[in-house]
Amino acid sequence: MKRKTIVVSVATAITTLGLSGCVLDGGDDAPSLVSIDFAEIMTAPSTVDAMAQTMITAKAVGKYSDGTTKDFPLAYNTLFGVKDKVGGNLYPAGQAFDHLMQPLMDPLGQPVIHETPDANSLLNIDGSLWLVSHLEYDWILSDGSESYTAANWYSRVPTGMLLTGLNQADDGKLSVKSQRAIDFSSVNGTWINCFGSQTPWNTHLGSEEDYDLQYNPLTSSAATTTAGVKAMTELYWKNSKTANPYHYGWIPEVTVSKTGTTSVVKHYAMGRGTWEQAKLMGDGKTAYLGDDGAYGLMAMFVADKYGDLSAGTLYAAKWNQTSDQNGGAANLTWYKLGKSTDAEIKAIIDAGANFNSIWDAVAATGGACPAGYTRIRSGSASDECLTLKTGQEKAAAFLESRRYAAYLGATTEFTKMEGIAANNKDKKAYMAISRIESSMKSSSAEPADHIKLAENKAGATYTLDLAGGQKTANGSEAISSDYVATKMYVETALLGKPIATDALGNTADVNAIANTDNVFFSEKMRTLFVGEDSGMHVNNYVWAYNVDTKKLSRLMSATAGAENTGLQVVDDVNGKSAYIMGNQQHQGDLLGTIPADLKAQLAAKIDRFQAPIGYIGGLPAFK
Repeated sequence: MKRKTIVVSVATAITTLGLSGCVLDGGDDAPSLVSIDFAEIMTAPSTVDAMAQTMITAKAVGKYSDGTTKDFPLAYNTLFGVKDKVGGNLYPAGQAFDHLMQPLMDPLGQPVIHETPDANSLLNIDGSLWLVSHLEYDWILSDGSESYTAANWYSRVPTGMLLTGLNQADDGKLSVKSQRAIDFSSVNGTWINCFGSQTPWNTHLGSEEDYDLQYNPLTSSAATTTAGVKAMTELYWKNSKTANPYHYGWIPEVTVSKTGTTSVVKHYAMGRGTWEQAKLMGDGKTAYLGDDGAYGLMAMFVADKYGDLSAGTLYAAKWNQTSDQNGGAANLTWYKLGKSTDAEIKAIIDAGANFNSIWDAVAATGGACPAGYTRIRSGSASDECLTLKTGQEKAAAFLESRRYAAYLGATTEFTKMEGIAANNKDKKAYMAISRIESSMKSSSAEPADHIKLAENKAGATYTLDLAGGQKTANGSEAISSDYVATKMYVETALLGKPIATDALGNTADVNAIANTDNVFFSEKMRTLFVGEDSGMHVNNYVWAYNVDTKKLSRLMSATAGAENTGLQVVDDVNGKSAYIMGNQQHQGDLLGTIPADLKAQLAAKIDRFQAPIGYIGGLPAFK
C-alpha cells in the first residue's frame, strides 16, 4: 500500500486531521494486540514548507496473537490553540489570571496569553475524559517583544493550568466539550508549571519550576528573586499581600471528579526545588523529582503510604562516578534530608521562615570559607558559605532542599535535569539530562566535584537501575522502598551527538536525540517516548525507543523552533484508542545558527502566538 504523508500546517492549527483511533471488529475470540512497532519512514525535514509545519509521516505496525500485522498511519491532531476560545470558555485558552480569576492585561491593554503549554494529563474518570494542561510562562508580549525589561513589563507572569473536558467518538477521535482555568488561589497561586505526571490513583501531579529560588541575598540570583516576588505581588495578588518565595517551588496535585470539579494541594513534604516533574514508580510511594537548571540535585521522595503524598521522607543522591565515557556512569548512594508532612512544613512557612532564619551565611573569599562554615554550590555557580542555625534541620530539608543536600554531602552538580519515566517491569527509570555541561564537567575549583564528565551539549537520557534493601549514606538507615536508584548510565542510542553546524543550522545529528526534555514509558508498548527541547535541532522531534529491540524511530517533527511538551502515552481509553498526548511551545524561536535567508523564510510562515495542544492519533487501543 502506498504511504500517505500527513501534514498539519501551523496556519490551520485548529484543524484536526486523520483518524485518531482504530478498533478491530470482532468478538471475544478476535486476535489480541501483542506489540507495537514504529516504522522508520520519517526523515528530518529539509524544505522551508516542511520545516515550518508540524509533520508526521510515521506509522505504527501492530502485531496480533494470530501472527498477523496491521499498519496504523499516525497523525497529529490539534484540539485547540492558546489563542482559541473553546468549550464555552470566555477567555483564550492561554489566558493568565490573578488571584480573583480576573484576566490579566499587558501594557497595551491586550490579554496576557501564555504561548507555552506544557504538561498534559488525560484522565479517564469513570468514562469521562478530562485533560489537565500546564501553561508554563508567557514568552512574548502582544507587541512581539521577546524579552522582559523595566521598559516593557515584568520578568515573571503568574501561570496556571487548564481543565478541558473531552468528547471521544467511536473511532477514538477527541474533541473539546468544555474548558476552564483551574483556580489555585487556595494555595497562593502557582508559578512556572513545567512537566507533570499522573498518579496510579488517577490524579495529576504538576510542578513549579521556580527559577527564582535563590533566596540568599549574598548571591547574584537575589535580584531575580526580588523581581519574581514583585511580579507575583503586583500581578497575581494585586498588592493585596506580598508574595512569599517559599510558597512556590512545590509539587501540586490536582484531583478531578467525574463532573469536572477540581481540588488542589501543594505537597510541601516532597521538598522545594526547580521541579521539572515528579514521577511515581510502581509502588505508588517512591517518586523521583527532576531539578532543572545548573548545580541541581537528584531528589527521591518515599511516601509513608500508597495514595497519599502528604507525608514521607525526602532523600538526595550522591553520584559516585565509575566511568567518564559516553555520558558517564555512577553508583548512587542516598542522603536522608528529612521526614515530614505537608501540614508541618506549611506551618513553618506560615510562621515566617526565611533564608536568614534557617542559615547563617557569609561571603566566600578566594574559594574558601571561614572556620565553622561549609562551602557549597547549589543552583548557581556562586560559592556560598553556610552554617545551619540550631533546630532548623526540617526547615532546611524541605524549604531549602537543594542547599541542604549540598550541605550534607549529596551531589548538586546535575545540569538541566528534565523528565523522568518509569519502566516498572524491568525495575528501571529513565532521567533526561538535557545538556551535559557546566557543573557536570570536571572542575577542581568546585566545592565537591563529584561529576567529572566531558561536555556534551546535546545531552543524554540516563537509565537508572532500581532496587530494594538500600540504606542511607548518612546514618545507615533503611530506605523503605524497592525502587531506589543504585546505578546510572546511558544506553548508546540515548546519547546526543553534537556536530559542526550543517547547511540548515543544526548543531546536533538530526538522526539522534538532542536535548531530551519530556520522556514517557509505555509498559504495553515497551517503548520510551522522548520529546526534544533542543537548541541544536532546527526542528525538534518526538522519538520512540523500544527498550527490547533498541530501535529508535522518529515519530514527529515540530514546527521550527518549537519545543515538544506535554508528553503522555495512554495505552487504552475506553477500549477505543491509544493516544500520545503532546503540545508545542515557543514555535518560531529560531536558532542563531540558521542561515539568515532561511530564518527569514521560516519566520514569515510561523505564528509565534498560536501554540497547539493536541495528540498523536491513529494508534489502536492496547488493552
